[in-house]
Amino acid sequence: MKPAPFDYHAPTSLDDAVALLRGLGDDAKVLAGGQSLVPILAMRLSRFDALVDLRRVDALRGIQRSNGEVAVGAMTAQATVERDPSVAEHVPLLAKAAPLIGHFQIRNRGTVGGSIAHADPAAELPAVALALDAELDITGPDGARTVPAADFFVSTFMTALEPADVLTAVRFPEWGAGSGFAVEEVARRHGDFALAGVACGVQVEGGTVLRAAIAMFAMGSTPVRAGAAEAAVAGAATDGLDAEALGRIALEDVDPPSDIHASGAYRRKVGAALVARALRRALEEATGG
Repeated sequence: MKPAPFDYHAPTSLDDAVALLRGLGDDAKVLAGGQSLVPILAMRLSRFDALVDLRRVDALRGIQRSNGEVAVGAMTAQATVERDPSVAEHVPLLAKAAPLIGHFQIRNRGTVGGSIAHADPAAELPAVALALDAELDITGPDGARTVPAADFFVSTFMTALEPADVLTAVRFPEWGAGSGFAVEEVARRHGDFALAGVACGVQVEGGTVLRAAIAMFAMGSTPVRAGAAEAAVAGAATDGLDAEALGRIALEDVDPPSDIHASGAYRRKVGAALVARALRRALEEATGG
């Protein structure tokens, strides 16, 4: 199928993009790579009178490290993040998640901001942003503001972005020494969206877990933090940690959805196992094996 007719705009500055979106109103949609939007339009699951393509806004592209965080421009390609040595060193969880996104052709065109703003609950990057307490920089008609990842995801495909807003960058904090990370997921085929997935980080010092972050994806209408499991891990000794029990704790207050690919009961069982596996791998990395 082909998409319904639309007007195409390709601004070269952020101010022009925001002005266009403000003038076009609800009939416009941001195009930030298009690896999800274009198929939706082609199948006519949705339609817009205008698309505002951000690919020519160079200010939205790039990776910068400063003040203990790594800022990734919203239009930075997922493949760029996957290969960047600074990301691998300072935000390992992001580097581990990137290769799981679709196939390399998708990652060459798909963008970090596009994936996070699309807010597919089965996608990896929203869960990484949530797990790491990332901050999202947004510019709109009323100026710039920052929204924490915990407040950004509202529901399936719904975020804190207003119609004329542009997500400009995602800032990931560095965790520092003694940290370990893991991403685990189950999908029907490599490159498919996950049926269940977990992004996990731990920081260890002297045989004790200082902090833990566990975010699950494909387990609800948004990525979900496993707060009870995180609290149970923090302050615990690494020796003898019962990962399977923590996996069960992580799923106690989660009601995974059922669909044609998997039942909620299946997601619950697999999700608990993935939390346990991710915790073990993260702890192994944090403690050097």
